Amino acid sequence: MFDQQTQLGLGTYSLTDESGTETIAAALDVGYRHLDTARLYENEREVGEAIADSGVDRDDLFVATKVAHFEEPEKSESYVHRAVQESFERLGLDRVDLLYHHWPRSQDDIETVLPILEEYVEDGVVDHLGVSNYTIADMELAWDLVDVHIDALQVEMHPLLQQDELRAFLANTDTQLVAYSPLAQGAVFDVDAISVVAEKHGVSEAVVSLAWLLSKDGVAAIPRTSSVDHLRDNFEALSVDLDDEDIDSIDAIERTHRCEDPDWMRW
Repeated sequence: MFDQQTQLGLGTYSLTDESGTETIAAALDVGYRHLDTARLYENEREVGEAIADSGVDRDDLFVATKVAHFEEPEKSESYVHRAVQESFERLGLDRVDLLYHHWPRSQDDIETVLPILEEYVEDGVVDHLGVSNYTIADMELAWDLVDVHIDALQVEMHPLLQQDELRAFLANTDTQLVAYSPLAQGAVFDVDAISVVAEKHGVSEAVVSLAWLLSKDGVAAIPRTSSVDHLRDNFEALSVDLDDEDIDSIDAIERTHRCEDPDWMRW
């Protein structure tokens, strides 16, 4: 699903209003071709405006959005359909590449929402079905619920939360893992093993962390930044070639840090 151009995307959380549009437009100018948004982010319109003004061919872009987050209202069938249709309208697009179910609070939510999203794939207006913050038990339920393939699972992943068990579970399934908060919201800058590799390659800890993620089979990453300089810096991860020693040293990090961890979540 993701190729070399789209394996590194832009997370757009909090990129709103005119400044948000400008940041997203700058990302497209730098070379990002995978844009990740959500109904909850309240910036689908900004994403759509940046795309429309960019001059980038739509077929060269990979646009992902999400609906039915646990904070959203009752997940009735009519609500979910309306949410999807409103996302299309705000984006100004007649199709999206990837539509996620955005972090359910319960398996009841999954049973309601996922079959509705499947309809959009079957209708040809969504290319790929994705899920967000599903556990292994949630994935097993999801695979029983829908006939179309679930192509992406978006979860927090970075050198301080390596998701070994989840990646092993997904191996050989063709479901790719999309890493949000791939820099652990800045915590990767304070890890000696990462700093050593960064100094060796003459790049930042952010670039090393992203390159480490991209070295893993079936993993994409969507760093979020509002800084154009950081956009450019992060993009260097696509051209950094970590050797086995580099990867092994990061794999061996024992510190564990989870940025997003609501009390009710069953990890």
